[in-house]
Amino acid sequence: MTTETDDVVDGILSVVAAYANLSIEMSALGYDDDLFHAGMTSHSSVTVMLELQARFGIEFPDEMLQRSTFESVSSMRSAVCELLIKS
Repeated sequence: MTTETDDVVDGILSVVAAYANLSIEMSALGYDDDLFHAGMTSHSSVTVMLELQARFGIEFPDEMLQRSTFESVSSMRSAVCELLIKS
């Protein structure tokens, strides 16, 4: 992982911790763990998406607006990095 990717992961972790309303602590989860199984609802995933857009200055295109994009820290990192490269 590069420092830039570390910054993306740190930002995602911060947003998820603040807005995903998980039923367990983030520290108990791995980057590939399913956040929906950890208590994130579809409503809180929308909040997470909006906060990620604001934090990174990106906009998720329609084809990325699916559960799998926001299912884990790893999947969000991939999506955010892809969008940052395109911008």
